[in-house]
Amino acid sequence: MANLSQNLVDAAAARPDHLALKCGDATYSYAEFDQAAAKVATLLAERGIAPGDRVGLMLPNVPEFAILFYGILRAGAIAVPMNPLLKSREIAFYLGNTSAKAIFAVSTFADEAKGGAEASGADCLVVDEELKAAIAAAAPQAAPIARDDFDTAVILHTSGTTGKPKGAELTHIGLHRNAEITVRTLIGANTDDVLMGCLPLFHVFGLTCGLNSAVIAQASLTLIPRFDPIVVLDAIAADKVTVFLGVPTMYSALIAAQRPTDDTSSLRTCVSGGAALPAQVITDFEANFNAVILEGYGLSETSPVACFNHPDKERRPGTIGTPIEGVQMRTVDVNGNEAAVGEPGEIQIKGHNIMKGYWQLPEKTAEAIDADGWFSTGDVGTKDADGYYRIVDRTKDMIIRGGMNIYPREVEEVLYEHPDVAAAAVVGVPHETLGEDVGAAVQLKPGSESTEDEIRTYVKERVAAYKYPRQVWFVEALPTGATGKIQKRDIVVPTTISEH
Repeated sequence: MANLSQNLVDAAAARPDHLALKCGDATYSYAEFDQAAAKVATLLAERGIAPGDRVGLMLPNVPEFAILFYGILRAGAIAVPMNPLLKSREIAFYLGNTSAKAIFAVSTFADEAKGGAEASGADCLVVDEELKAAIAAAAPQAAPIARDDFDTAVILHTSGTTGKPKGAELTHIGLHRNAEITVRTLIGANTDDVLMGCLPLFHVFGLTCGLNSAVIAQASLTLIPRFDPIVVLDAIAADKVTVFLGVPTMYSALIAAQRPTDDTSSLRTCVSGGAALPAQVITDFEANFNAVILEGYGLSETSPVACFNHPDKERRPGTIGTPIEGVQMRTVDVNGNEAAVGEPGEIQIKGHNIMKGYWQLPEKTAEAIDADGWFSTGDVGTKDADGYYRIVDRTKDMIIRGGMNIYPREVEEVLYEHPDVAAAAVVGVPHETLGEDVGAAVQLKPGSESTEDEIRTYVKERVAAYKYPRQVWFVEALPTGATGKIQKRDIVVPTTISEH
């Protein structure tokens, strides 16, 4: 494997007329996709972008994202994907942190992109009709610029929940192998498949398991610029989507939005990642959609897939399955010793999927990856006797109530079992004598009439006395990030709530 963009060249050679990208009425065959990316590479070279230079990419899920991404890689440059909703101050940090020379930005968010580019000294290339015309007029670059396997292909910034975002360096070979293994052993995609691309492509889950996997499989990718359950359901029916990739909140939204007339019979495989999937959501979705959900696990730093409920093995709902081909996992206690079977410990990962390091942060890299190559995830999990892993929670989300450790996910599982609960998040709330107490923000299903006391009592009857949420409050919707994951740090605890 050399340049990751070679996969697109190969797909165009093998299946030039096959549908590669679809977004609404816009379609690209593999030949058109590859040709457009080759022209982007020429345009970048003409603008002084050399191999190894960093180029920002700030677009939603539209065909231009895919074309520009593969064009950047084809030019030998490094792509720095970012959320199009970022503000200029954040954009300036991402560009400045990577010393990026340019950024592609969709015209809708051009003002913020221009502000960030100006502050960091980068060129801002607005993806408007003028730029599209310039790309169309360019001569296609003859072949991808040669890259070494372990050259950096993408820098993805972590969410920065514990400080400034860090840029995880993902390599050409790491991204290729992760997507290839996903295609071959996990989703079993082939040229007849249609993958649903509603996960943000600027995030590693959507980038690897959606875009890069579709290209390697030489399959079709249906793009949804902004997740909307009705739009997704309509696209599944219209495009005969066979593989759906999503995060737990998407599955919950699809269950709630499903109409009797929706045709989802084409669905073959559904994949969930990004956050723990409540068991009740799995049960409800599979009953309503007649499609199996395979839950997996990974991080930006692991390209991302590390562990998965493999389709050829026993599926154990509520677990993240077993490590993928070529990857090792273990759980360790606070002293770094391997945890016993069934005992919680921090999950560590080792293998070809691990990032090269954090961009220009050798000390942070050394903290995350030890001398033997084990990457510490910050997630708490358990391993059973058969090697199946289960995520307990993030180490930072654990609640310590009067010296007792409480993992929010365990309480959330019970909340999701309540027939009136659409979504829930359990968080620690300050307490004068206990240090922290258990609080629950709950989103009810439309038309539900449950009270806070009823929800509290329901959980109290099902968990140990120290675990149930003394404080319960209802919200219209839980805050979510760009990938649809619930953002606990954005949950506002009311100043006056009932407590028992």
